[in-house]
Amino acid sequence: MEFKGAMGGLYRITEWISRIAFSNILWGLCSIPFLFIAVMKIIMLGSATGGPNEQITLNWALGILAPFTVFPATAALFTVVRKWVMGNTDVSTFRTFFQGYKENYLKSMLGGLIYTVLFVVMYVDVTVYMTQMANFRIVGILMLVLMIILFVSMFNFFSIVVHYQMTFKEVIKNSVLLTIARPIRVFSTLIGSALLAYIGLRYPVLYVICIPTLVAMLAFFNFFATYNKLQLQAEKKQQQELEAQEAAEKESAERLLAEDDDDDDDDDDDFDDKDNSRSSKRI
Repeated sequence: MEFKGAMGGLYRITEWISRIAFSNILWGLCSIPFLFIAVMKIIMLGSATGGPNEQITLNWALGILAPFTVFPATAALFTVVRKWVMGNTDVSTFRTFFQGYKENYLKSMLGGLIYTVLFVVMYVDVTVYMTQMANFRIVGILMLVLMIILFVSMFNFFSIVVHYQMTFKEVIKNSVLLTIARPIRVFSTLIGSALLAYIGLRYPVLYVICIPTLVAMLAFFNFFATYNKLQLQAEKKQQQELEAQEAAEKESAERLLAEDDDDDDDDDDDFDDKDNSRSSKRI
């Protein structure tokens, strides 16, 4: 049954709210170990409890858990929002989520391992250069910029994992290259995500209801817009190459035809010369 008018609009709004909330809950359930440690760390920081050793232990736990929990769950979430952004909104959220979780677990887990190691190394470098080596702060700033680029490239990483059938090496390479080649779209995703995160800090319940899913939707929307633009440019370039090839073939055919006409004229001239010579002999 399809509602019309105000009731139809209200029905669609509630339907979207339920979709987003349900996919958000699925993401949270698959990320429970990581989220539990993260909440513990936030509580300890906020209440000033726990010493440096406890904080380091929690950091290690977060680093170990992230590749096996958050990264596969986020890839599954991107699988769902990909369907929505591409216009297929009637898919089963539950089935699509866990299908994406199963299909992309290995790639997302390997990507999580690489990203986690790089983040840890860069974070240590930034901390050391910015706090303990004042003469090398420029290096620390450079590492901070690289860490931001690495973080932003994760949006493209998840989008490429769920949208293309590529090898893991190609996924990593294209994630970084697309971030560098199309920075405006990606950094607009970063700004939008930061805004959503700020709203979530003001109203923490939104993290449970919608914030991660909205960030994923924004990220894939910008990625898909970039993908369509690149696809259009590739098709246009291919069309131009095809037209150039057809023009070259046409020019070549015309040249061959002109050469054949010249050969026919030469044959006619030779034939006329032979006839004249025979006529003169008869005379």
